[in-house]
Amino acid sequence: MTGLTLHVRTLHANVYLLHSPAGRLLVDAGSPLHAPAFARLLHAFRPDALLVTHAHLDHFGGAFLAARLGLPVLAHPLEIPRLTGREADLSYPAGRPGVARALFGAAPKVPAGMVSAVQEGDRVLGWEVLHLPGHTTGQIGLWRDGHLIAGDAVLAGPDGAHLPKPKYNADHAQALATLKRVAGLDARVVWPGHGGPLTPAQVRARAVRDDPRPPS
Repeated sequence: MTGLTLHVRTLHANVYLLHSPAGRLLVDAGSPLHAPAFARLLHAFRPDALLVTHAHLDHFGGAFLAARLGLPVLAHPLEIPRLTGREADLSYPAGRPGVARALFGAAPKVPAGMVSAVQEGDRVLGWEVLHLPGHTTGQIGLWRDGHLIAGDAVLAGPDGAHLPKPKYNADHAQALATLKRVAGLDARVVWPGHGGPLTPAQVRARAVRDDPRPPS
């Protein structure tokens, strides 16, 4: 990636630090429990904006700190109601809506006036926004020079690429379709929301394995 550096910090979920001649961009903000570490990261990296791939607690937990600094917080329109607290996300822990509601309610939210919408095809500091729905309805990723920052559209584990479990996806069939889209990109490397970088071959193998259609 000419003129661009990419670093990763793990604050439960991966937080990506992207620096190019166009500016400094943070992708995701870790969990609420990691907010002090995210505050230190904001101070050290001094980003121009924060992009949130999706409004799950482990990805937007520190976003309120960026807003307090006056930084633009970017997200898909379908994720903004959860980022700002107008809607509750009850995904975690799955099957325990009371606990999920309490956890989500206690997490600091981003003031509505500090969130800007971005959608498929928009450009953010040299990166192209891709809509990657399924895990959530408005999940987005970033694409540039064969590098995909994928949010939780794909995860990395000891056995390679995999999807979040169906109970954690808003629409598992859509998540499978998005995985196929990711597998079909002319990527050099895929950077997931959790775990280390994935090769295109690893993602393609998972997409074939998870394809619900019977072999022809």
